[in-house]
Amino acid sequence: MRLASLQKAVARAVMQPLTRNERTGALGPGGESMSRYAARYIKPNDRLTSFERLEIYNRQYWFRVFGAMAEDFPGLRAILGERRFDDMCRAYLMECPSQSFTLRNLGARLEAWLRRNPSWLRGKKVLAFDMVRLEWADIEAFDGKAEPVLRVEDLHGVSASKLRLRVQPYVQLLELHYPVDDLVLEVRKDDQGADFASNAIAERRKHVRVRAVGALQPKEIFLVVHRIDYSVYFRRLKHEEYTLLRILRAGKSIGQAIGLAFRGSSLPESNRGGYVQRCFETWAALGWFCQPSVGSTGNLKIEKGKV
Repeated sequence: MRLASLQKAVARAVMQPLTRNERTGALGPGGESMSRYAARYIKPNDRLTSFERLEIYNRQYWFRVFGAMAEDFPGLRAILGERRFDDMCRAYLMECPSQSFTLRNLGARLEAWLRRNPSWLRGKKVLAFDMVRLEWADIEAFDGKAEPVLRVEDLHGVSASKLRLRVQPYVQLLELHYPVDDLVLEVRKDDQGADFASNAIAERRKHVRVRAVGALQPKEIFLVVHRIDYSVYFRRLKHEEYTLLRILRAGKSIGQAIGLAFRGSSLPESNRGGYVQRCFETWAALGWFCQPSVGSTGNLKIEKGKV
């Protein structure tokens, strides 16, 4: 048998779901007896049968991917509860198994999968989707691509009103309905501080916090998830600031973004220039803008004193 074929055959067995008591099931791929399947590909030794040797890897695989999902989505785990979260992960990973060399991408399809299978969320759909989107944005912000940061000299000879600024790929923009940013930070704090003796207390505390957040009236929350020195931060934005960033990310010019951002805004026109200036100063200081791509700025001149 060729090595690639052997690897695929063993992988199919290793990725078979565990039983409720976290053991390898009696049936293998295709409904065949797992004992016969294992004997065809794995040699026994003087201590373990082929089935027992395979079971070691089968259990290790599932314990590792369950652990990775729990680490990546502690907020969703708190919302669903430990047992339901584990069952949901099992169903998700059976339909959307790992396709990457890294566990980082394990939850990449979770939101889409949950939208096809909303019964896992019961009466917490909006809260749960807010949390899933936030926790995946956290992953993307942590190790997403960073391009060279925009410098002042990159803007020489460019009209500010027609300039198209590019937002860093790792900067994530979210529209939420519940303060899941606060909730996930509290959940993480509980997880970090809990030991075996206090784990039950921490779980009850998380349950109380989830109920309190879920009882709130939904409202618009605009959030940016970004990183500084490989630490991820959440920053709430006003509607105008969020809209400016979103439209710039869509490729519109600064002039177009400003025009669209203040449609229906209650901010007095006399205050808008200073507001926009402060926004751009903050974003530039945080390094959220990339150097312009070739040909994106044109041969225009800066209009001094204008945004």
